[in-house]
Amino acid sequence: MTSYVILPAPQASVPVAGTADRFPVHRIYCVGRNYAEHAKEMGFTGREPPFFFMKPADAVLPVAAGETGHMPYPTLTANLHHEIELVVAIGKGGANIKAQDALQHIWGYAVGLDMTRRDLQNDMKKQGRPWCIGKGFETSAPIGPITPVAQAGDVEKAAIWLQVNGADRQRSNVDKLIWNIAETIEHLSAAWTLQPGDLIFTGTPEGVGAVVRGDVLEGGIDGLGSLRVALT
Repeated sequence: MTSYVILPAPQASVPVAGTADRFPVHRIYCVGRNYAEHAKEMGFTGREPPFFFMKPADAVLPVAAGETGHMPYPTLTANLHHEIELVVAIGKGGANIKAQDALQHIWGYAVGLDMTRRDLQNDMKKQGRPWCIGKGFETSAPIGPITPVAQAGDVEKAAIWLQVNGADRQRSNVDKLIWNIAETIEHLSAAWTLQPGDLIFTGTPEGVGAVVRGDVLEGGIDGLGSLRVALT
């Protein structure tokens, strides 16, 4: 029996839709600028090769079905942005996975938010430094229950949306991904060996913007339910 010199951190996990089970989180990968219209609003055009960044596993803020998650407004920022995303949960690991085989590695899907300290991210971009301070802070990855593949419906053609205080901010369709789910897994698994428990935030559509304390964010993806988060 292993003896640790300090108490290990609790295992980060996400609820599974319709059950009391939990999905243990290994790593969180995120795809940058993966919807054409979002790329344009960020000052980029064209189908560039996919690129990735990461968040710590314990950045997840799991929110059970029908509940409201509470996210503390983070420190050091005056420009916190929302980014609604389809999240892919990996159930079978592997390296150099081909696109035609990629869907066999997926356990399920969820609705997630990639919360971003945009001012800090932009400062890092200008200085040519990593984005970690803008993307990888505590509770920066709110996420709803994971729906198993068999119950998720046609995710690749699902509507995706986000409202802030009841007003539309983001509304698109997953079929507008520049790099689809299978292609994303192929590219990602060429750089890292994917493991069971990995989460992939697949990118956000256009309409990202700032939120403040007291705002309530509610987003969803057809077939996967909704995610509701209040900023405190």
